Amino acid sequence: MSSLKNKVALVVGGVGGIGGAVSQRFASEGALVYATSRKSADTAAEATGAGGIRSVQADASNSADLERVFEQIRSEQGRIDVLVVNAGLSEHARLEDISEDHFDKTFGLNVRSLVFAAKGAVNLMQPGGTIVLIGSIAGDIGTKGYGVYGATKAAVRAFTRTWANELAPNGIRVNVVSPGPTDTAMMAAASEEIRGALSSMIPLGRMGRPDEVAAAVLFLASDESSFTTGAELVVDGGMAQV
Repeated sequence: MSSLKNKVALVVGGVGGIGGAVSQRFASEGALVYATSRKSADTAAEATGAGGIRSVQADASNSADLERVFEQIRSEQGRIDVLVVNAGLSEHARLEDISEDHFDKTFGLNVRSLVFAAKGAVNLMQPGGTIVLIGSIAGDIGTKGYGVYGATKAAVRAFTRTWANELAPNGIRVNVVSPGPTDTAMMAAASEEIRGALSSMIPLGRMGRPDEVAAAVLFLASDESSFTTGAELVVDGGMAQV
């Protein structure tokens, strides 16, 4: 397995859950992966548990932290071949409960950090570079109590289309992977009732696994998808598709 051999990848939010699965899959495919996390670098390194991964402590919503990551990669590697932006949060708040703090925090991490991560990475990319953003089917469906989260993911889809158009002349492709309910640690904290209800809404009868989402990300990051840009690859077991 060497579809990313000699590639330098940055996975923002690359420790644990979907991001961790992406980091590990990329490393297994030959990439040198820089995986950011709010956790300390030592803790993050333990969580990734794979060779070829360099854990970097950084808050994706902090521009200074992002710039420090780019400076490190510029100094050590001189380029970025693949960027994946996975950092995000999802908190419940119906319209009557939405606070300014909830709105600003959710858009700050899910949208603002994504914009400036992409902006910084493009400065280190050459023709052939790829960007894969992590969206969600929440951007297409109206889930009660998750209006702000859904709006951020709709923004991710919009940026994908725009940046694919803007960066095509530079030889850089931009795509988005949109998971449905995925069996991460965050989802594991949900009650059996909620997990069962979600699974019953999925035609394949179960939640997705992080490695299944990572496989989709790998496809869009690699040359296997060399004629694909501006696209959304949905990994939801059919939940929002049929």
